[in-house]
Amino acid sequence: MTKKTYHGSCICQGVQFEAEVDLAESGTKKCNCTRCWKLRAWSAPVAPENFRLVSGRDLLSGYAIGGRKELGGFCRRCGASVFGHVPKSEWNNAERYDISVAALDDLDPGDLISAPVTYYDGRHDNWWHAPAETRHL
Repeated sequence: MTKKTYHGSCICQGVQFEAEVDLAESGTKKCNCTRCWKLRAWSAPVAPENFRLVSGRDLLSGYAIGGRKELGGFCRRCGASVFGHVPKSEWNNAERYDISVAALDDLDPGDLISAPVTYYDGRHDNWWHAPAETRHL
């Protein structure tokens, strides 16, 4: 597969974005940390140059994790989680956006089915390893 432009939005369509991503190459991510567990988060990483916020910047509400505030996260109007901005840091070697695959309006289920999934054990602060059990994620 090659890069494809996907269009995403929140439930009320107030927040809209575009992302160019090759899901077969980048894969998707699932984690068992508290945030991801409660959101049932399933995301795909996107480089900043391949992400465009089309509308709704004023509707975005971020959240703080570990003392850092993130851009994105939720639409204040409908509450949908659409994407998160992950800045470069001491534990993250490159800035990226994590887009919610559930927010992609034109995602072909076949693209998602064929994409590899990487699991993270955030619940035990063991980020570079998969949890022992992943069927529930």
